[in-house]
Amino acid sequence: MSDDHTHVQEFFTARAADWDSRFPDDGPAYAAAVADLGLREGDHVLDAGCGTGRALPALRAAVGPSGVVVGADLTPAMLDAAVRAGRDRDGHLLLADVAALPLRSESFDAVFAAGLIAHLARPAENLRELARVVRPGGVLALFHPIGRAALAARQGRQITPDDLRAEPNLRPVLAGSGWRMTSYADEDTRFLALAVRES
Repeated sequence: MSDDHTHVQEFFTARAADWDSRFPDDGPAYAAAVADLGLREGDHVLDAGCGTGRALPALRAAVGPSGVVVGADLTPAMLDAAVRAGRDRDGHLLLADVAALPLRSESFDAVFAAGLIAHLARPAENLRELARVVRPGGVLALFHPIGRAALAARQGRQITPDDLRAEPNLRPVLAGSGWRMTSYADEDTRFLALAVRES
C-alpha cells in the first residue's frame, strides 16, 4: 500500500467509530444530492468512498429493490461502522480502492462520491477509473454536505486558488478524465458537482 493510502486509512480508521455522531444532521443533504443524480428504478449505482454508508439508504430508495447499490471504501473500519449501522442491508459493501476498482467496465449508471475528491492521490487518473465503470451517458455526483468555505472554516484553514474543488480547476480535470460537468454548486449548505460520462 502506498503512503497516500496508508495516510487515508489511518485518518479514517481513527474517526470511523464516531463519524456519524459527529455529523448527525447530514441525512437530508445526502438525500437531496442523491435526488439530483436522477436515478431510476433498477439502476446500478456505485458509492465511491462510501465511508460509513450514509448515502446507501437514499441510493437504495432511489433505485428500488431491483436496482444494484455498491459501496466501495478503502478503510475496513469505515465499512465495519456501516455494517454496525445496518447499512449493508441497503447495498453491497466492497473493500476496494477507487483507484483500481474490481468492477466491470460500463457496469454502472451512476457514481456518487461524498467527500472523496479531497482524498484522491491522483485525481485525473482516479476520476478516469470512475469513468471506466460507468456507461456512456451515466452520471457522477461529487458531493460534500457543506460548501468549500464552510468546510475550510471548520478546519481552521483558508481556501487556496489551487483547491481542486474550485470550478475552474475541477471542470478541466473532469473533462480530461472522461466527464463533462453539467452543474456546479458551492453553497454553505452543500457542495455538489454533477458530470456526465462522455461516450
